[in-house]
Amino acid sequence: MEVVKKNTLILGVGNDILTDDGIGPKIVEELRRDIQEEYISYLTVATGGLEILELIKDYDKVIIIDAIKTKDGIPGTVYHLTPSNFKETLHISSFHDVSFLTALKVGEKLDIHVPDQINIIAIEIVEDLTFSSEFSKPIAEKYSEIYMEVQRSVQDLIE
Repeated sequence: MEVVKKNTLILGVGNDILTDDGIGPKIVEELRRDIQEEYISYLTVATGGLEILELIKDYDKVIIIDAIKTKDGIPGTVYHLTPSNFKETLHISSFHDVSFLTALKVGEKLDIHVPDQINIIAIEIVEDLTFSSEFSKPIAEKYSEIYMEVQRSVQDLIE
């Protein structure tokens, strides 16, 4: 019996000129190189809210990789979230747009296809307000470890 792989989008969200904020897009660009499957698409964006809904609507499965800053978070911690336990990452819920969860509800009400499976991988960061294409020291020092953990998680999610 042949296993049918779901049409999957891996979406990196963040701004690569705002220090650690670009971790989502950087990881997705590396995943694009390391995981090449015909049923996987890769995108990177710096937007959130309703724009994310437009990007994900044609997929069965979506993995979003974004930065997060929590009150007592340890830099480099990788969180695994779904819409049911999601609060706020830095971008998929923008201050300038509706929240990601609201966008999903709007999509359902408008009969827009919302993916059956949405996973959010959020990386705890330090700095997202300083213009720089380099990561902060704590994130730069842990980047290889962060990437390997995210890559393993993505592999598990696409199986």
